[in-house]
Formats: sequence, C-alpha cells, structure tokens
Amino acid sequence: MENNLTRNLLGFANFLADEAAQISRKYFRQAITIDSKDNKSPVTIADREIELRLRELIKQHYPSHGIIGEEFANHDTQAEFCWVLDPIDGTVAFSTGKPSFTTLVALLRNGVPLLSIIDQAISKERFSGIANHGAWLNNATLQTSLQTEVTNVRLNATTPLMFTTAYERDAFERVCSQVRLTAFGGDAYAFALLAAGHIDVIMEAELQYYDIAALMPVIEGAGGVISDWQGKPLDREFNGQVLASANAELHNKILQIINS
Repeated sequence: MENNLTRNLLGFANFLADEAAQISRKYFRQAITIDSKDNKSPVTIADREIELRLRELIKQHYPSHGIIGEEFANHDTQAEFCWVLDPIDGTVAFSTGKPSFTTLVALLRNGVPLLSIIDQAISKERFSGIANHGAWLNNATLQTSLQTEVTNVRLNATTPLMFTTAYERDAFERVCSQVRLTAFGGDAYAFALLAAGHIDVIMEAELQYYDIAALMPVIEGAGGVISDWQGKPLDREFNGQVLASANAELHNKILQIINS
C-alpha cells in the first residue's frame, strides 16, 4: 500500500481517537446510567455517543468505507476499506471509575486489519500499529518481551468467569499451573501492555470481532503473535477464544499446553 495513503489513514484514525477521548473524559467518573444490552453486557451513554460520532466522521471523510461497530448496525462490510469500532472496550471498568478502558479503532483492507489504535483517554496513552510495519506508544517504538520460558511468564486474563466451558477452564488452569504469575483485568488495555513488554501471554474467551481487530496490528507490529487457541488466524468467524504471546516461540509453547 502507498505510504502516503497509509499515513493519511492512520492520521484519520488518530483524529477519531481524539474525538472519542473528548467524549469519554466528559463522562468518566460521572453519574451516568448503566443499561444492559440483550446479551446482558453493560452499555452507557459514552459508548453510544462515541460510536455515533465516529460513524458520522467516517461517513463525512470516507463515504465509500464500511463500518463494523459494537453498538449499532454494520454498514457495507464488504467494502475494500472497513472501519471496526469499539467505543468503550472495558465498559465495566469505565462504569466503576477504573482508567483501564480503551477506545479501539481498526481499519481493515479487504477483510484484513491494516492499522489500528488502542487509546486510553485518561492516561493519554495511545498505542498504534501498522500491519507488518511497526507499533508505537505515543511516539515511542513498542517491543514485546523476549521471554520464552513458560515458568517465567506473566499471564493475564480479563476474568476467569469468561472461561465457561470445561475445555476452556481446564486449558486456562493448565497454563496457570506452569507460569510465574497470573493477573486479571484490563480488557484490551492488557493487550496494549503485552505489546509494550509488560505482559507475556494473554488468554481470553467469549470475545467479538470488534474486541480484537484493533489488537492485531499493534501486537504483531511490536513483535508479538495473536491467534485463536488452535493457532489459527483471527477473522470475523473466529470462536471467541484468543491467545496473544510476546513472541512466536512462546506462543507455540503455550498452544501445546492448551491443547495437551
């Protein structure tokens, strides 16, 4: 892809993240209503207002682009360029005053993530990535950890409650039993921390495509690997299970433990 076009599109993604950050800061730690969607997951005015604003801007600046979003109906998802939006990833964290929620913005080209942003509006940490090119925290280059020994791994999962099947619980427990430490929480912010070298492995389940599209360019651009629990690439048909690791050697070792 042409470098100028890539830069322009990443610049627009940053513009979207700026707009989202203004809205999330306005509502953070304020008395707002927490509603429940049909699937029982929480949603707030911040989720809806951010996504509507980003959709409006995309339609103004790139009317031929498609949109996949968490809160509203998808639009022209087969377009060459398609934006994937998660306005507040970590709505539970946002609703309980924890500054670990993020806004996720990804751009697909022909169905494959091209570039993305994971933005934490309160700490003003912006993680960005371009597929097969690199990843950055604000202006600093990101590099995943070089850890390859399972016994020294820092493992993370948002919550053990996401592992709802016997296979998922058993697999997670097998990995937990062999690593140095296990931490919980963080949602997409944890994946950004993996890209920055602070976490070595993340196991998740029950995720949706809008949860993961923005993770891939950042993690892979920083030197990490992300797949499902069988090592297959993540696409819109994935089964909700995600494994991210700091490097390919470690990833393969964890896959063997999961599927042993």
